[in-house]
Order: sequence, then C-alpha cells, then structure tokens
Amino acid sequence: MSTEAPAAPGLPAPPALDLPALRAQFRDGKRALIDHFMQGRASAPAATRLIKALTRHVDATLTLLWGQCAMPANAALVAVGGYGRGELLPYSDIDVLLLLPDDAEVQAGSALKATLESFITACWDIGLEIGSSVRTLAECVLEARGDQTVQTALLESRLVCGARKLCAAFQRETAVLMDAKAFLRAKTLELQQRHTKYEDTPYALEPNCKESPGGLRDLQVVIWVARAAGLGRSWAELAANGLITPFEVKQLQRNEGTLRLIRARLHAVAGRREDRLVFDLQTAVAESFGYQSTRAQRSSEVLMHRYYWAAKAVTQLNQILMLNIEERINASEAAPMRQINARFLDRAGMLEVVRDDLYTENPHAILETFLVFQQTPGIKGFSARTLRALYNARDAMDTAFRHDPLNRELFMDILRQPQGITHAFRLLNQTSVLGRYLWVFRRIVGRMQHDLFHVYTVDQHILMVLRNVRRFFIPEHAHEYPFCSQLASEWDKPWALYVAALFHDVAKGRGGDHSALGAVEVRRFCRDHGMARDDTSLIEFLVRHHLTMSTVAQKEDLSDPDVIRAFADKVGSVRRLTALYLLTVADIRGTSPKVWNAWKGKLLEDLYRYTLRALGGAQPNLAADLEARKQEARQLLALHSALPGTEGPLWQTLELSYFARHDASEIAWHARSLWRHIATPEPVVRARPSPIGDGLQVLVYAPDQSDLFVRICGYFDGAGFSIQDAKVHTSRTGFALDTFQVVHPQCEAADQSSYRDLISLVENQLALALASTDALPMPSRGRVSRRVKSFPITPRVSLRPDERAQRWLLSVSTSDRSGLLYGIARVLAQHGINLQLAKVSTLGERVEDTFLVDGPELQQTRAQLQIESELLDAAAPLAPTPAR
Repeated sequence: MSTEAPAAPGLPAPPALDLPALRAQFRDGKRALIDHFMQGRASAPAATRLIKALTRHVDATLTLLWGQCAMPANAALVAVGGYGRGELLPYSDIDVLLLLPDDAEVQAGSALKATLESFITACWDIGLEIGSSVRTLAECVLEARGDQTVQTALLESRLVCGARKLCAAFQRETAVLMDAKAFLRAKTLELQQRHTKYEDTPYALEPNCKESPGGLRDLQVVIWVARAAGLGRSWAELAANGLITPFEVKQLQRNEGTLRLIRARLHAVAGRREDRLVFDLQTAVAESFGYQSTRAQRSSEVLMHRYYWAAKAVTQLNQILMLNIEERINASEAAPMRQINARFLDRAGMLEVVRDDLYTENPHAILETFLVFQQTPGIKGFSARTLRALYNARDAMDTAFRHDPLNRELFMDILRQPQGITHAFRLLNQTSVLGRYLWVFRRIVGRMQHDLFHVYTVDQHILMVLRNVRRFFIPEHAHEYPFCSQLASEWDKPWALYVAALFHDVAKGRGGDHSALGAVEVRRFCRDHGMARDDTSLIEFLVRHHLTMSTVAQKEDLSDPDVIRAFADKVGSVRRLTALYLLTVADIRGTSPKVWNAWKGKLLEDLYRYTLRALGGAQPNLAADLEARKQEARQLLALHSALPGTEGPLWQTLELSYFARHDASEIAWHARSLWRHIATPEPVVRARPSPIGDGLQVLVYAPDQSDLFVRICGYFDGAGFSIQDAKVHTSRTGFALDTFQVVHPQCEAADQSSYRDLISLVENQLALALASTDALPMPSRGRVSRRVKSFPITPRVSLRPDERAQRWLLSVSTSDRSGLLYGIARVLAQHGINLQLAKVSTLGERVEDTFLVDGPELQQTRAQLQIESELLDAAAPLAPTPAR
C-alpha cells in the first residue's frame, strides 16, 4: 500500500491539528535535550542518556500525532532501523513502518489512505522528517522473504503505538523467515563492500564514524548476525552464550560509547545529520570536548587520536566476533585441523592456537605466531580463537616482554623472512602487538599528519613505506619501478631497509626534528637487537637523512657540480646512496597516491646517477661532459633526418649553463624546433608529450623582456595547467629560451588525439598571450580546498645567496591554490629579478617552490625585505587584510 494516493474527494477532513504548537513543542524539547548534553561533561553515559531521551521524545510526539490523527485502532506504528533500536542521535533518520492488517484496504478503502496521508504530512509539518513505508502484514512477509536488506530493517522493529497484537504477529512471522547462513553471507559481503568504499582502513583522515571500518556499523552488524542466528540480542547475551568474554564486553561497551559520544557531538556541532568527521568540523567538535590546541598538537589531533584508538579496537573486536559467529553458524568449530607445531594448528587455512591461554602461559608464542604465519604455506590469516587470545594477552606484553632476548630474536627473524613481511606487519599492527613490542611505535598509532600531503596516519604511512620497500625485492613488481628493482636485486640485507622504513617517521608529533629523534630511537633499537656496527650506522644514517635526497633533488640545481659534490660528501658511500635512494622513493610513494609522479622520479634518478659517478672517484670534467652531451644530441638530430650543422646557429648563441641543465633529448628537440627562428621577433612556442611521464614539455623562444616569465605563468594558470619544472635561459643575442614541464587534468587519461589537441592549443594560445602588450592583470585568489581552510599552513619565504654569492636561492612554502605561481612571478617581475631556474614541487595540497634568481635589488637590504614581504602576501591563501 502506498502513501502517494490522494485523498478521495468528498471525504471528511481529518481532525484539525494545532501544528504550529506541536512544531514548537517538538523543536523546543529537542533543543533543550541537545543543549543540556552539550553543556555537560563530554562522556559516554551522557551520550547514552541523550540518545534514550531523544528516542522517548520522538516516541511521545509520534504517539500524540497518532492519536490526534485518529489512526485506525487495528493499525500499528512500528519503529525500524536505528530508531527501532532506540538509538536516535540529534539528527538521525527516523524510520517508521505504518503496519496494517491484511484486510485493511478492503475495509476502509480511500478513507484509510487519506488518514495515513494526513499523519505522514503532519509529521513533516512539525519537523519530524520521517522515512515512512505503509505495508500490510502480508506485504511485509512477502518483501522480507529472501531479501536480507529488508530483513535487517525489520530485525530491530519496535512498537511505538497502535495495535500490539498486529506488531507481535509481524515480528513473529518475519522472524521465521531468517536463514542464518544466508543472512551471515549477505552481511559479510556488505561489510567487505562498505569497508572497500571507505578505503579499507579505520584511519582515514575524514572518517565516517558510522560507516567507516571501525565505525558503529561494524558493531551493529555483529548484533544483527547474532540476532538472526538466535545467539543473542546484546553484548551481555552474547557473553552468556559463550561468544565473547567479560573483558571483551567491557571493551565493546567502552569503545561503542566513545564512538556514540563523538557522533552525538558531531551532529550537535554540525546542526544536521553529519557522520563524517570532516576537516571543517574536527576542531569545533574537539573544542566541544574541552580539548585545547598546544604548540605541539592541535585540539583536532587529540580528538582524532581518541577516535582512531576506538575504531582500531572495534575493528579487532568485529573481526573476532564475526569469525566466531561464522564458526558457530557453520558448525565449523569441530572441523579437523592439521598440527603445525606444539603450539599452533591449521584450521582450514587459518592459524589457530592450541589453547586459549597459550600466550599468557608462554608469551614467547606471541611473536612466534607471526613467524609461523610467514613460514607456513597455505595460512591466510588468524582464526577467531587466535585473534581473541592475542587481544586478551596484551597485558603480557610488558617491559620484560620487550626486553626478553628470545623475543628480540623472534622479531628480527620476522624481519629477515624472505616472504610475508608486509602482511605480517599489517597483522602486527592490527592486533596491537607491534605497538606493544615497539613502545615508540605505539605513540604514533592513529596520529594524524596535517601537512596537506600525507593522507594516512603516521603508523599507516610507515607500513605503506615498508610495503613499498618490500615490493622492490619482489620480482612480480619489477615492472612498477624497474630501476629500484634492479638496485634491490643487488642488495644483500633487505631487513636493514625494513628497519629504516619502520623508524623513519616514528618520532613524529613530539616537537623538534623527527628525523634526528628517530635516529636516536633506531640506534637504541639496533643496539638492543645486537646488530653489527656497520648495519647500525647505515640504518641510523637512513633515518636521520630520509628527507635529504628528496630535498636536494626537488629544490637544488642538479646541473651544479658543487651541489652534487656536497650531497656525495654527505652520503659518503655507494651503499648508503643506494639505500637512501630506495627509501626515498618508497617514502614519497607512501605519502599519497597523488604526490609521486614521473618528474619526481626522474629528478631522484638523476641525482642518484650524478652522485654515483662522484662517489666513484670521477673528477668533474664539465667540458668533456658537455661535449659528450652535444655529440649525443647531434646523433638524435641525425635520426630525425636533420641536416649536419642544423644545431649550429642556435648553439652559438647559448652559454655553457644551457647545455649543463638540459639532457641530449631536450637539446636536440630545441635545435630541431628553432633552427629556422633564431632571429625571429615573434614568440615561438613548441610542445610535445613529456618524455618522462604524463603532461607536456613546452618550449618558449622569444625576445627577452622583464614580464615574459610572468605572462607564461599567467597563461598556464588560466588554461588549467600546473607547472612542475621550469628552466630559463637568455641567449647572447637577447632571446629567452625557456622550457616548462606542465601537466593538465586531461593528460591523466589522454590518448594520442587528446595530446595533439592540447599541443595545438598551447602552441597557438600561448604565442598569442606572449604577443599581447596588455597590462598584467592582478593575481586572482584561487579557491582553496576544505583541508587547506581547516588546516592552513603559514606561508614561508626564504631568500639566501648561494655559496659564491652570485645567485640567490628563493624558497616558497605554502598551501596550494590556483594563481599562486603567477602571483610569485609577478612580484619578481616588478622588481626586475631574473629567473634562471624554477622547481615547482607540489606535495598533495602543499607546494614547495624553489627559484634560482639574480638581480640588482637583491643586493640591497631594504629592497630585499620589501620583496620578501610582497612574496609572503602573494603566497598567502587569502588576500592580506589592508592596514588601517
């Protein structure tokens, strides 16, 4: 029966209702409950009281309306879903079923439809935004048969008011439809699908505290499946039936209370139904708990750390209970098992402990569990019994456990295994064993990183980096990063890199230099675990300098021999260089899927090869290097059928710095593109697909002028391109020869046709933009993301001379937004500053731009301060407030 049918004409109208008064009564009552909750202490019992009070308030209001609308005596108003469970948060859905006897429509006809419609309309009119369905008993039974989604909604039904016998019959007849095995299978698949949708981690930076892994839904699924199987309707009943222990009941109640509390305050702060802890709301919710920001930690980080710990516990308990219920439903508890050793069994591919108290009686078996997991073919996970035993043995992992020589030996054995490293460490973290054994790791579990480019918590990032390092040693992944895999194949101690990966960010969140603090921690770890002096020295070096290689590659001029020599002196050996290169690639790849790109890969590989040569004892011979590069360029020109001497007219106008900064492919392309245009007064623009990845390489050749670079930046910004790299040169004849590496959203999935269109667009439109003599427009303040708004970073500008005081290194760090590079270039142009090299590094939503510049104003202290001030204004995410 549908509620859409209009009232039949000529029927008497339902009794008049004082809807404004009812609306005010409902609104004021709800507001009073929420205000009382928000003004009180933020505690789980307070959230429970609010949830129950809101449910009673809605029950009372619906009952009043039911009576005033003169609803049929043989009908029932049934609460379903979360409302049926009696768990209404401030802005939760209110789902109800208007249940009718099977002969209701025959008896009442259109008059009944009008009455039902008046009730539903009245609910909405007074602010009760119900989700309603109207069904007869027979229709409910028909829809529920074989449909686990409908069965789930009806599973927690509760009579609000109306015909009690009808509701009882409805609950009785729908209950008999339950097929425990089919329901378990459906709910398990739904859970897996939901977890995949929410990134399969409880540690998302903007988690949904209801639907994400470790959210409230994970607990509800357990109760649904248990109820369907007749195993219990509450945690206490599950404990009475032997499915959970009293300790687990306490843990479930505590963590469920934490999640409810956070969700209730989130609703109240948002003023709407909002289950996502989005960046915009995290600080406000944290402050409603009384958390305050400090120099070391934001208030939102305190809140999210608490949320992540609760979500992690829920994830563990959900896994234990779902496996336990599955064994009970499928009667697999008595399935035959294969003995692995005296302590472990193979239960259909799941690792099972021989007895529940194994770990408390023999704590050494805790780490042995993960070693056996790695060493035993066919084992794909832990059984419910093993997971429960690990969960209940946490107190056994104390200081003595961490200092036990046998445990230290077992941990090193896990690291040295030829397979299973990634999965073993994920399980170590999921079961909380890793944080209990490495106490320093425990401090970064669930710790957020508000640096605008990490999308994982610190512990998840570390495990991602460990995974990336491990994949370099697996032949099946050699196609991903062939050069890294080639270097890894010649590396003799993979475990040393695994230790460095585990510790590289382990000191995050303490204040101070986390690299230096992490080096201290890893030196202590190496000493405690009996590592050789050379291995300890290498690992400590990697942790202390894990950011150095990316900084040099992305911010310094790699064509400068002094830069390479300084980096080679810091690294000291080929072995250290190779290890640092592998760790750096793994680290950048582990921050966010959006941070790594082919251009960063090329910069790192170039730095590796240049430094390898320097470490090999080869003295820099710039003249010989450049001559070899020119000869390679001539060969490439010949391959493109260029006449001998094609390169001559262009090369004669260029300084040695040009040849030092470009590879042979670029030099040949420039000569091939410009040999007819050496003295042309019109701008020449050429573009080609980037030889190192997605995007375009764009060549600009034009008479030099002070605003040339800024006009180029303005065009790229307006056309939606992002500049990744710029190499700027001025010929002896006064022409600018600039090369840009740019990317565009269309480049990610572009085919040859799309690239042709982009190339044509750039070559024509950029040439027109450079020929324009219009005044430069003011830089626009592009929109910034929600994350940048919520966690802005203070713009920083550094301007310092190079070692010979001939050029200046300008570094700008700020939040990313459109128009940023144009604004910076405009400031430089206004002060007559010449740009020689630009490296634009985008790290998620943060940019780290480095420019090599010179100009007379940089020699004047007052002018330099003015330039830095204007650059800070240009880098600010919002327009500066004018002085009063």
